Amino acid sequence: MKHRPSQSDYNGESSGSPPLGEPVFLAVGFLRRAHGLQGEMVMDILTDFPERLVRGKIVYAGDEHVRLTIRSLRSRGKQVLIAFEEIGDPESAAPYRNQYLFVRSDEIPPLPEGEYYHHELLGLNVFTPGGKRLGTLVEILETGANDVYIIRDEDSASELLVPAVQEFILEIRLAERMIIISPPEWL
Repeated sequence: MKHRPSQSDYNGESSGSPPLGEPVFLAVGFLRRAHGLQGEMVMDILTDFPERLVRGKIVYAGDEHVRLTIRSLRSRGKQVLIAFEEIGDPESAAPYRNQYLFVRSDEIPPLPEGEYYHHELLGLNVFTPGGKRLGTLVEILETGANDVYIIRDEDSASELLVPAVQEFILEIRLAERMIIISPPEWL
């Protein structure tokens, strides 16, 4: 069972589906500063799918979600240099400094069956096979080996950490906004 993120907040906090539906925008990068004289910007990559950021791709910058078209993208160590059709010099790039770069959630391709974007899972109610509600999935930690789900019970303010492996995650029902887990025996 794979769970692949498409978006996480730059500060390490996860964002997820609001109760009424999917988010409209998903962060894919964080624009740092202008680079050079042609309006390129240094950007941190926040997506597991950087190959989807290509020339001609429409993206949205900042809290106002300003529509921009990618002109070019090239690697620069752990960051990339990105240029937009609408920005041709460092002065035009300045308003986008320290802003997130987004894509629309309704434009991302579906994942194979059994794989989920993190924003699809966050906010889902978590139950045992017997129907006992354990709380809400509030955060997903990426550990390398496997993700770990943080489930918070709002009533008791307690948190439950569950490895996101088939042994514990029995079923995910997106349409019903629920996850069925078999809690680890140490709980």
